[in-house]
Amino acid sequence: MQLPVNRFKRAIQAGQHQLGLWVSLTSPYSAEVVAGSGFDWLLIDTEHAPNEVSSVLGQLQAAAPYPVSCLVRPSWNDPVQQKRYLDIGAQTLLIPYVQTAEEAALAVAGTRYAPAGIRGAGGTMRASGFGRMTGYTQSCQDELCLLVQVETVEGLNNLEKIASVDGVDGVFIGPADLAASMGFPGQLTHPQVQSAIEDAIRRVKACGKAPGILTFDEALARRYMEVGTLFTAVGMDVAILARETEKLAARFRAT
Repeated sequence: MQLPVNRFKRAIQAGQHQLGLWVSLTSPYSAEVVAGSGFDWLLIDTEHAPNEVSSVLGQLQAAAPYPVSCLVRPSWNDPVQQKRYLDIGAQTLLIPYVQTAEEAALAVAGTRYAPAGIRGAGGTMRASGFGRMTGYTQSCQDELCLLVQVETVEGLNNLEKIASVDGVDGVFIGPADLAASMGFPGQLTHPQVQSAIEDAIRRVKACGKAPGILTFDEALARRYMEVGTLFTAVGMDVAILARETEKLAARFRAT
């Protein structure tokens, strides 16, 4: 049994833009619905969605037959969480609220077995085909991808140091928390926030790493892609369901 190829990691390393969708409904059924929609990647969120390890597992399994990569966002920069999501088969993690190179290095360590890191070793987990993959512990990091989320002023101040940490494959800019950290809570389109975001995208790219972001604004998404994002999420399942059902109800209420 062979280690699955991480198509997302290969693509961003090759400079090929990857289009994504945020997945927050926590259901394998809904994950399967969007898995066939044509996106390059889905982000299964546990930070701002009521997901646990078992529900994430179901979503990974539901999406597995489709040509889409699944990323998982733990709720914090916690090696124990990383270990559990990696063990159930996640190959790409997005670690939130990273502000320093030291925190980025901790995130990297959580993805690697000793002596290179602190990931706990298990022999029969789903990631290794329940022990059927020969040499999993020696070769798995070749197909693991680590993205760190920079979303504060302190993180921006340390951006080059964070992006330069060996083992960090990409840096995701978190617009909402960044706006709040800059003193503009809820004002994601404030000119100063937008200037900081575009500058950060360019700086990450200059470090040779992949920049990423999430926005529901189509014009902004296209602008960020033009500036240089290599993985761009352009929607969220919950938001699409909420807004589109509101529109449907409003159309009929109006008549």
